[in-house]
Amino acid sequence: MSPSVPPPDAGGALRGTGTVPVPPDRDGDTSTTGCYADPMSEAMGLDPADWAMWREVTAMRSNVDRALEQRLQRDAGISGADFDVLHSLSVAEGNRLRAGALAESLGWEKSRISHQVRRMAERGLVERADCPTDLRGTWVVLTAAGADAFATASCGYVETLEHVLFSRLDAEDKARLHRAASIVIDGLLAPDAQASPTR
Repeated sequence: MSPSVPPPDAGGALRGTGTVPVPPDRDGDTSTTGCYADPMSEAMGLDPADWAMWREVTAMRSNVDRALEQRLQRDAGISGADFDVLHSLSVAEGNRLRAGALAESLGWEKSRISHQVRRMAERGLVERADCPTDLRGTWVVLTAAGADAFATASCGYVETLEHVLFSRLDAEDKARLHRAASIVIDGLLAPDAQASPTR
């Protein structure tokens, strides 16, 4: 049975209908200044429709992630981060990846992958192995225990993802969501992509 998740309209915090605190300025005035506006829908200077859309996107991802985490913990005692690492290793040639390649496949910083691999190695889900062609390189290798955990978790993960996300979308919805995500990701990965300007 799939874990229950908050319904789409459960509470303002999920739908972006709450209020955004307005920080006081240097004189203690909480009137609208800078990027902040009194009406929540105009918070941070965004178009109201854009702000509402952003709140929907973040609420969707947060609730889907929560449902997946609950299922992973229940079925296999692993986290979403554990599952992501195990999945990357399970589809890699020889069930191993260089630490840097693993970080890149997940879009993680090297420091994060280092801490994650260390914790997983302590639990026997992965192991480190020296790279014979690069004395400074390290392989991250999927262990038998890690493979078992991934196999145990996979069916429930897919079932939950289908229940909380894909079953609620028709083919056109999925195509539009996929296209929107691709456009944003491609823009962020473009060579000339620039960080958002600061004020």
